[in-house]
Amino acid sequence: MSSESTIPDARALREAILAAPLETSNFGETPDAGMLYLPPSHLKALRLDAHVVVGGRGVGKSFWTAVLQSNDLRGLLGGIAADLNGVSVQLGFSNTEDVSRYPNADVFSNFLHQGGDPYDMWRAVILRWVAAQSGQAIPAQDWPATVQWLKSHPEDAARLMQAPRDWRGLILFDALDRTSNVWQRMDDIVRGLLRAVLWLKAFPGLYAKVFLREDQAERTVFNFPDASKLTATKAELTWARHDLHGLLWQRLINAAGLHGKLMRTICPCTLQASTWRVAEEMKAETEVQRQAFEKLAGPWMGRDRRRGVPYTWSVSHLADGQGRTSPRSFLAAIHQATEDSAERYSQHEFALHYESIKRGIQKASEIRVQEMAEDYPWVPVILSELRGLNVPCEFDAIESRWQTRFPDGPQGIPSDRLPAQHAARGWDGLREDLERLGLIETKKDGRIDMPDLYRVGFGLGRKGGVKPRKSV
Repeated sequence: MSSESTIPDARALREAILAAPLETSNFGETPDAGMLYLPPSHLKALRLDAHVVVGGRGVGKSFWTAVLQSNDLRGLLGGIAADLNGVSVQLGFSNTEDVSRYPNADVFSNFLHQGGDPYDMWRAVILRWVAAQSGQAIPAQDWPATVQWLKSHPEDAARLMQAPRDWRGLILFDALDRTSNVWQRMDDIVRGLLRAVLWLKAFPGLYAKVFLREDQAERTVFNFPDASKLTATKAELTWARHDLHGLLWQRLINAAGLHGKLMRTICPCTLQASTWRVAEEMKAETEVQRQAFEKLAGPWMGRDRRRGVPYTWSVSHLADGQGRTSPRSFLAAIHQATEDSAERYSQHEFALHYESIKRGIQKASEIRVQEMAEDYPWVPVILSELRGLNVPCEFDAIESRWQTRFPDGPQGIPSDRLPAQHAARGWDGLREDLERLGLIETKKDGRIDMPDLYRVGFGLGRKGGVKPRKSV
């Protein structure tokens, strides 16, 4: 193929990638149908009988919360749609405040300060939902009033829940880390919610789905009688490499106008209900899927095979310490790699230059570090002390830097929100917290390593690895 024919193609492909909807953050808005991609591993999580869904940051908890609220999008979920058909869906908690439907952090704080039980508050949320759907009025001038009615009129509350209904309902709970800035209090709130979900299971036709972060699910929130009835239904939101590539192509083929049309010449797909859907062979790790990405990024991460293959390299270098790569990180890296290729390598024969893919990793790492700072303010405080250190390294080298900066130990690390859970156990406790969050990992020889996803953003080095972006 002549350079004259490849250059326009590469440029057109870059423009098409940049025109595609690669953003994954969701703040309560209904996603576009073209963005909907269902990994097979998520099927269980969306079924009505999966009451607890666990996943890390950026894996789709808020996305699926938004999808499940849309009748149209639920209809696009294939075989699972029959399970959800005709179900009335409502939010019971989310990252968008709606104090008439569920309490916010301030309401919870005041309620707990006055000795209230979170179990009762969550049952009040459910009762308001059921009453509204059933056309019945219960006290709702504020949340303490609804809780008081529940406690003082238990028979009326029971009749409301037990009354025959001509509707089925699903109530969703997401972003529960927003309920409190204190671990113990948040645990109490989440545990109360899970107890309320168990209570709800006794009423036919009514379902609940609770989306939890992994660190929430690993704590003491399931320490109550019969919790196993919920943990038995637990599903996890995970993304295999082929799922991430399938998601990417689902977004690319639905880019607007000629951009999407161009991508559809590379990716096998079909038109369903006015939306393009990737073909089945693009949902698995097939030669078709591999070749499609090769048309965007070429065969190697350098001038020859020794540097690796973009199809695998682009995902593996975005994995955390537990080997998990999130859609948000992957799509952000591809978008940045495209912009960088257009700016630096406009004459390159492929849309994505291998050096730009490395810079895409840098950008995704920076985004991930920002997300960690939002969720766990203590993490950037402690890991920024390791800037310039090369990994893998002995834990003593890490501990020495921490001890110099925080002579009083981990409990001296400032954090106004959800501090390190095991700080009271010293530096080993902090190490355990970082490892559980996927920020670091312990190699077989005992040395500490940090995945590129975080290493690059926090400014640590690795021999032969992607270099951190230079500080300005």
